[in-house]
Amino acid sequence: MSESETPLAALRAAVREHRMPDPPLRRALLESDDTALARQAGKALKQLTVDGDQPRQVEVALLATCTIGSYEPLLRAQLVGAGFLPTLRAADYGTFGMALATGRLAPEGDPQLVSLLMDAGYFLPGDWHAGDPDALEKHVEARLDEFRAQLAACLEHTAATVVVHTVPLPAQVRDGVISLGARARVGRMWYRVNAALLGLAEEHAQVVAVDLVGELAEAAVPARDARLHRYGDMPHTDGALLLLARLVRRVAQAQLGLSRKVLALDLDNTLWGGVLGEVGAQGVQLGGLYPGNCYLELQRTVHRLREQGVILVLASKNDADAVERALTEHPDMVLRPDAFSARVVNWSAKAGNLRQASEALSLSTESFVFMDDSDFERGQVGDELPEVAVVSAAGDPAHLVDALLRQGWFDVMELTDTDRKRPELYRKRAQRGDFSAGFGSSEEFLRALELSVEIAPANEFTIGRIAQLAARTNQFNLTGIRYDEAATRRMSEDPGHLVLSVSVTDRFGDEGIVGALWVERGPDVWRVLNMVLSCRVLSRGVENAAIGWLAGQAREAGATAVEGRYVRSPKNSVAASFWTDAGFAPVASPDGDSAESAPTDFTVAPATAAAVTPEWIALNTRSGFSDE
Repeated sequence: MSESETPLAALRAAVREHRMPDPPLRRALLESDDTALARQAGKALKQLTVDGDQPRQVEVALLATCTIGSYEPLLRAQLVGAGFLPTLRAADYGTFGMALATGRLAPEGDPQLVSLLMDAGYFLPGDWHAGDPDALEKHVEARLDEFRAQLAACLEHTAATVVVHTVPLPAQVRDGVISLGARARVGRMWYRVNAALLGLAEEHAQVVAVDLVGELAEAAVPARDARLHRYGDMPHTDGALLLLARLVRRVAQAQLGLSRKVLALDLDNTLWGGVLGEVGAQGVQLGGLYPGNCYLELQRTVHRLREQGVILVLASKNDADAVERALTEHPDMVLRPDAFSARVVNWSAKAGNLRQASEALSLSTESFVFMDDSDFERGQVGDELPEVAVVSAAGDPAHLVDALLRQGWFDVMELTDTDRKRPELYRKRAQRGDFSAGFGSSEEFLRALELSVEIAPANEFTIGRIAQLAARTNQFNLTGIRYDEAATRRMSEDPGHLVLSVSVTDRFGDEGIVGALWVERGPDVWRVLNMVLSCRVLSRGVENAAIGWLAGQAREAGATAVEGRYVRSPKNSVAASFWTDAGFAPVASPDGDSAESAPTDFTVAPATAAAVTPEWIALNTRSGFSDE
């Protein structure tokens, strides 16, 4: 987008040219609080189609207890801002209960997400007696039970993820009760309603609950518009709808693999106040009173992110020895040197340093968030690495934590043990890189690593991690099919299918679950529906060990062939030769389609593929496979 071009003009140009809006423009969509701009942007983007390589697509059904108002264009603008190409389908007015009860959420088929838009009028009676809070409470509880039953019925008919939200209580209801004691009781009743809505996520694996009421408490926007409510049954303001659209977009990011794994941080005026080279370690602002307490709180927040699996990278233009002393010796420092999985401290351009860190970690820069106070540094990274999510640390340091967390870049559907271990896993990966420098060949290095691969059937403890790998793995993703948690669970329970996790350990420690396979088991043919493997274990032969083990199981079961498929994507070229390298032969397409993006099928006799497990890998398998 040029400086003279307005955001709307740039969006319309992208629509005309059948391409996704540029990353800076998408960032502007995410960060803007201008509801009029977001609404117009969402309307302009309704006709967006993309030629060539397709972005991540998402289909969302919208069900509302009221008139949907501007929610559809606001949500579309947020989803495009996150990098999605969305399809939104709004149900007809007045069909909320019927759509839930029947599970008919979209006429064109099952969507990936269902966003429910609810208002207080769904739970409250049309007329009620302020002097009889018992009757009001019974009515609200009955409506809540009815909603629960409708939602449970819906989930029996769909594999979609359903997003529910907490509902603000109208001030006219609260203030219409003049007894202070009774007013408190009505408020307590409504808190129970919202607590029950949040609790639905614990009752149903397919439900995600978001706290719109909590967001409204922090935002300077009114929740309701009395005139629009009476005029057109539109109780929510555009400001409230934009907050909800952001929350639903964050769910889509987490579910469909657009969350980030890495947080790259500047130091001066980001993790501490002041310039280290000018004031020394003893002079930086950290802890104590303002502004030092702001930087301390940011470090505490970053540390909590690390505890939940976010990989930290230090990217600072500074003297490395001075940084080491500050991180080690400053008494208020929360982030000590070992908190960072990679450190790139020098005087080089930060875009190049982020590339260096991504190579050291074997993670794409698409998984990076970069936080810096310098407009120049953020601009340079944004220009050279537009795929990196850029967060500003400029301005009042009191807003640092909000700036980092607001867009939900690190949200996940479920936090797994592997997530919690990830920062240390990647720190050890850097150690492996140093270890490999002392060997004359890659095979010598791999033998010295003492690799062990464990294959295990999916279970209640691993399904979440397996689904997460499906959503977030791009490079070694053979078909691009992203089975979510519900689909993975159903497949794991079906005797005609097999879902496997792949775990790796070596001399440096446990890598955790790094891969997964979804397999259709027939009497004669076992077909690999998809296989994914984390990029951090590529080039070690883990993928060959997994397919070799699977082929051995197919042979024992009496199958005569193992089949697989490769579907090219813009990011999975590293896996293009996997099947042929494992001894599989391509199968001619029945329609003779030779397009570069056409799926390619492969087949092999199980005995042949079983021999591809590398000699340097020890295979460990859990018991129970032969009995399935």
